[in-house]
Amino acid sequence: MALREKEDFECTLCYRILFLPVTTPCGHVFCRHCLDRCLDHTTVCPLCKTSLSEYLAERRQAVTEAIVEIIQAYFPQDFAERQQQHEQDLAELSRMGAGDQQEVPIFVCTLSFPKMVCPLHIFEPRYRLMIRQCMEAGTRQFGMCVSLQEGDSFSEYGCMLEIRDVQYFPDGRSVVDTVGGRRFKVISRGMRNGYDTAKVELLSDYIDETPEALTALQKLHNSVRQDSEKWMDMLPSGHKAKIQQHMGPLPNMEVNPLSLTDGPAWLWWLISVLPLDPKAKLSILAMCSLKDRLNACKRVLQYVMRKCKSK
Repeated sequence: MALREKEDFECTLCYRILFLPVTTPCGHVFCRHCLDRCLDHTTVCPLCKTSLSEYLAERRQAVTEAIVEIIQAYFPQDFAERQQQHEQDLAELSRMGAGDQQEVPIFVCTLSFPKMVCPLHIFEPRYRLMIRQCMEAGTRQFGMCVSLQEGDSFSEYGCMLEIRDVQYFPDGRSVVDTVGGRRFKVISRGMRNGYDTAKVELLSDYIDETPEALTALQKLHNSVRQDSEKWMDMLPSGHKAKIQQHMGPLPNMEVNPLSLTDGPAWLWWLISVLPLDPKAKLSILAMCSLKDRLNACKRVLQYVMRKCKSK
């Protein structure tokens, strides 16, 4: 009869029947998601306070199959309810990021740009949870907005980031390798599990496709590219090396750069390295005209090159 006592198979963290149970090195059993939430804040066992640093470092999260089989055999209804709730949660998370107007998790930190690599050091509990949920749901993406000085608000425009890899540390921190995707405009703001969310509208460039306008745009594109190369050649070797170490070399030009949804990658690389105030870069990020972005960068390049020549 002892094996049939439901209380013996309840998680001591959520007080529900165990779901995806994992066993810690110290011998305690918790729902995997419950334990993960606790380890976002501390590196010790919630019950006996034994250090779980090694468990965290090795990401030991194998489900204890024997307990699963007992629960399925003796408490099938409770198990089915937990499984249904879990599937609903995953479905809700996977819907974040679907459609032209979509709700996405928001990482409030710094500016990011389309097609540019953006490594992130994750240490806050809310963002540990956010990254884990993005991975579990299979979306592997979230929005990045810059923090504003007024309270805890974030910018009206941002950039989607796609997770390429996650490396974990023994204390639960992680380094997330991401790359920029589509730009977006924030339509409304929300909150989920302690982190920000936003309903966003994805942005695309609009281009005047008349032959005269395309010819003029191509000429402007080539001119700004040449100015970019000249500016890089004018920089002191030490400064140039730091830029390339952080951002890599100036990207090559793509085929048909004028037809790309977010414009050419090399222009975003240039915007990210130009000595501009973040608010100015944010205004360029929000532009839906490649012509306007090119003209803005051309003016900045002309200014910084004059300064380089005067030194």
